[in-house]
Amino acid sequence: MDLLGRRPEQDTLGRLLREVRGGQSRALVLRGEAGCGKTALLDHLAARADFARLLRASGVESESEMAYSALQQLCAPLLDHLDVLAGPQRAALSTAFGLATGPPPERLLVGLAVLGLFAEAARTRPMLCVVDDAQWIDDASALILGFVARRLSAESVALVFAARDTGADRILAELPELRIGGLPHADARALLDAVLTGPVDAHVRDRIVAETRGNPLALRELPHGLSPAELAFGFGVPGTGPLTSRVEEGFQRRIAALPSPARTVLLTAAVEPVGNPGLLWRALERLGLGPEAASLAEADQLIEFGARVRFRHPLVRSAAWRSSPAADLRRVHAALAEVTDPATDPDRRAWHRAHATVGTDPGVAAELESSAGRALARGGWSAAAAFLERAAELTPDPARRGELLVSAATARADAGAYALVPAILAAAELTPLAPLSQARAESLRARVTFMLHHGRAAGPPLLAAARRLGGLDPEAARDAFLMAVGAAFWAGRFGGDDLRVAATAARDAAPPGEGFPDLLLAGFVSWVLDGRTVAVPALNRALDAMGSAADFGHVWLAAAAAHELFRLGLAHRMTQRAVELARGSGALSLLPNALTIQAHSLIDEGRLTEAADLLTEVDTVIRETGATVYQLSRLLLAAHRGPEQQTKDLLAEKLQDAAARGDGRLHTVCRRALAILYNGLGDFPAAVEAARDACAHDEMALAVWSLRELVEAAALAGRPELAADARARLAERTAVTPTRAARGFQAVADALAGPPGNAEACYRDAVELLSIADTATQGHRARLLYGEWLRRQDRPAEARTELKTVYDAFTGMGASFFAARAERELAAAGERVTKAARAGTVELTTQEATITQLAVTGRTTAEIAAALFLSPRTVEWHLGKVYQKLGISSRRELAAALPARR
Repeated sequence: MDLLGRRPEQDTLGRLLREVRGGQSRALVLRGEAGCGKTALLDHLAARADFARLLRASGVESESEMAYSALQQLCAPLLDHLDVLAGPQRAALSTAFGLATGPPPERLLVGLAVLGLFAEAARTRPMLCVVDDAQWIDDASALILGFVARRLSAESVALVFAARDTGADRILAELPELRIGGLPHADARALLDAVLTGPVDAHVRDRIVAETRGNPLALRELPHGLSPAELAFGFGVPGTGPLTSRVEEGFQRRIAALPSPARTVLLTAAVEPVGNPGLLWRALERLGLGPEAASLAEADQLIEFGARVRFRHPLVRSAAWRSSPAADLRRVHAALAEVTDPATDPDRRAWHRAHATVGTDPGVAAELESSAGRALARGGWSAAAAFLERAAELTPDPARRGELLVSAATARADAGAYALVPAILAAAELTPLAPLSQARAESLRARVTFMLHHGRAAGPPLLAAARRLGGLDPEAARDAFLMAVGAAFWAGRFGGDDLRVAATAARDAAPPGEGFPDLLLAGFVSWVLDGRTVAVPALNRALDAMGSAADFGHVWLAAAAAHELFRLGLAHRMTQRAVELARGSGALSLLPNALTIQAHSLIDEGRLTEAADLLTEVDTVIRETGATVYQLSRLLLAAHRGPEQQTKDLLAEKLQDAAARGDGRLHTVCRRALAILYNGLGDFPAAVEAARDACAHDEMALAVWSLRELVEAAALAGRPELAADARARLAERTAVTPTRAARGFQAVADALAGPPGNAEACYRDAVELLSIADTATQGHRARLLYGEWLRRQDRPAEARTELKTVYDAFTGMGASFFAARAERELAAAGERVTKAARAGTVELTTQEATITQLAVTGRTTAEIAAALFLSPRTVEWHLGKVYQKLGISSRRELAAALPARR
């Protein structure tokens, strides 16, 4: 039967079902206020999806801290497909659901597993997944379901959420949305007339419709039990509170009118979130109630009993819960705890026991700690934090309570809920914390500050925490010192004396060691206190020691050291290994940073399109998981590719951000990017000013590269003394790090600012040294400078040969500014550039282009799916479309059918 006044909404849902039946996947959010009819529309959708397998889940407010509870409810019927998943995905999902033990699973890996599970289950029959009350599902489930919804494409799966206007906004962001408003006026009046028990003046009816804004539940429930006189005055008290509260108040009035046994039934069902009738009956028996009490509640059409216990509307559940006296609520929790099996469901039992307890109870607190441990083993950081916070409330010993709160704050931080951490730590610090717990609290507060802001504010607290940890936990102290020095590096010119102070403290307090983090810290300290020349051997030793999986958590610091030492091949290999480890394990803490650093290497190699692809993948990780990352590679990519004004606007915005946050590294990268941009445009005076600023503070991995820009800009701007000075400063650095890249850089500087008689030999050396994969972009730039020099030497034929080569290279790379500069020089050398027709006229979508590029590099379908967070079926579907566009039939033909992409 059609729903009253919902024809447009039914048409939308009908189209969704037709598309899913036709092989496509769709996600949709039904969004509106409580009582607007979202659940009725979900029921309507489910009733018309007889061709599909139906999965249902519903958020429950009291379960919102139980990690993966909603996801497990939805996926339980699909677990027979677990064996088809890749091993790491299968292990992650099994651990998340408590089916196996293992290290805490990364959310990304769990998301990929659920995506694969859905795709596999839908191979034989389309699937419809409906999730009601999405605003109340637990954070872990919400994150994974939002991830999956955004990645569905060609699996014949529909994932439809119903959510209130408030809540779940971040999780459901960017999904197609269907707003569910009130009923049209005529339909609203018809519904109201059907529920009114006596004559009501027409004007009063109109006012009721207007006041409820056509909300179906409000129209049915608000008049219930009120006299016409009360209705005439706007439901008793005009304009009292928001509509949701008033609808809930209507349910509360109905519940209050029921006999006490029926109210207890409703309260017990509200507190038992799974809807398990067997568990409910056993709890009611403990409370001295039988089926007759349930019949009283069911007769009023507030609840229904079947294979699952379901409330007529979620507001009935919240009304029963919120309107009950605290003593009744504790009694119900106690009954549910008694009938919950401690072997199969110890966490819910502990949760019920905790809420049945008045005052403190060390035994229950211990159970909650055990539950927190199990939650952490499943990657349920939010759940672990909730258990630990409640355990702290039940713990009589103040010192132990403080320790639990510090652990809870750590779990909140690991869950990404940084905004909650300060208040928990403040509560912990009201207790007599032991020295180690106090140091952990300070370290955590500083770490959160650094995660949110890479500016100067993070450094001093990190250093203070490192000092406190010294002598209490040497390994934690070392890591804190390393982060403190790294934070001071990032503060840069805005950090005052912070870097020297942090390095001095680390040298004095951090114990020596032979592990990679120990050696890296020692190298950084030496770089700051002893000077670059003395520190180079120590930094090289540290980089050579990097190898274990744990070491790659420091890749953001190790890559900076590798670039400082001109070990560009090592920088690429370490970030490539970090990306492989992150993808294999789903380590979100590692993947975004590893991707953006690897993008830097790809820019050096002239593979700008691939760098852009990686940064698109970074955007995907950020969007899907809420992770944060320091994306300096994006600025360097824009400096090569443009567009010009957009790049200038971006860099101006980031310079303002850097000043506001005290982020010196961001400032320097912006100025270096501007120097590259202006050198590409041929605006050498502007490039001089940008490069001089970038070199003003001797920042690791930035100053040496900025000196190269300064030599070029100063020499071509007619400022030979400045160019000579920059050349000499660069020579001091390259002399102690004589890698091939360093010698190539110096050869460019010597050609530009050294003795004129040596210029040609230096240019030739530079081209030879830099024209390898690791430094391809710099090799092309060296050839451009050589071609320009040949033209100025009145050797146009030779100049044209070099310039034509480099013009083609920059054009193929997409380095538009340097390509235009080469084109101008070619014209000055007497050759007009005829832009050849672009090879291949086929237009691929961004998704198709990214998948195709990965396929050409040899990745399997499963590897592409994992890299782009898609299901293998979706990858196959996109590749099929690419084959059709290119007129080919297999992956083997892809490379030949595509234009060159560098």
